[in-house]
Amino acid sequence: MLLAAFLWGLSFPIIKAMAGAFPPITLAALRGAVSASTLLLWFALMRQDLLPRSTREAFDWLILGALNGWIANLLVAYAVQTLPAGKAAMIQACGPLITALIASRLFADERITPRRLFGILVGLGGVGLLIGPRLFGEAATPLAAAAMVGVAVSYAIGNIYVRLLPVAEPKRLALGQQVMSGLFASALALATLGPASFSALQTQYHLVLIMGVVSTAAPMVLYMIAIRAVGPTRASMTGYLVPAWAVVLSALLLGEAIAPREVIAGLIILAGVYLVTAAKKPA
Repeated sequence: MLLAAFLWGLSFPIIKAMAGAFPPITLAALRGAVSASTLLLWFALMRQDLLPRSTREAFDWLILGALNGWIANLLVAYAVQTLPAGKAAMIQACGPLITALIASRLFADERITPRRLFGILVGLGGVGLLIGPRLFGEAATPLAAAAMVGVAVSYAIGNIYVRLLPVAEPKRLALGQQVMSGLFASALALATLGPASFSALQTQYHLVLIMGVVSTAAPMVLYMIAIRAVGPTRASMTGYLVPAWAVVLSALLLGEAIAPREVIAGLIILAGVYLVTAAKKPA
């Protein structure tokens, strides 16, 4: 989970660096396509099946390709056009809180205890403090802030869906998710913007490779394993590790600065997530 969080955190400054070179849907297409190609090559070298083994597996790939793939990738690419990369990642940190709310309605061992409820309220208060100025005023970017909340919701539903699967191999879920994400986003980019939207690839290929291989394919496999091992709420702890790495890496690579109010809001969010994820399961 620590390694997955670091690699995902790296994706934010990388995507921010390419925000002016590609439209959001094209970035989502490249991220999915490169990640899918990496996993397909790995599976081929391991001599494992590359195609869905059943109709149900194909359906699972399609759902996760949307929730954890092209939808989230598109929203992130859109948001960082106007939001600093570190701040965008901090908003996404509310993901574990949303996961806990949904999981509490579906799983007996994920029911909300008083401590978890308090943690959710604290965390959401931190989110409000963080995105409040982005909703009003001359410098407001409400759509970008809403997009990052949408990313958190999309990942949360994807986490729950993985938990609901009766039997599934984490590596195959990661493979199918990225294949479907790359195919759908690429088709959408070509249909709406045409091949010209990919023209910057000849100068940005190194960043695209880092984004797709290092910051998407690798952490996705690690995260799928974590979800199956410890459940969606605790696996979603990566949601508060990712922004910490993203803020540090964005400061180092892009020179981004975080204001004191944003630091306080981030710490409140992390405190709420800690209360939720560290709470004991109900008897």
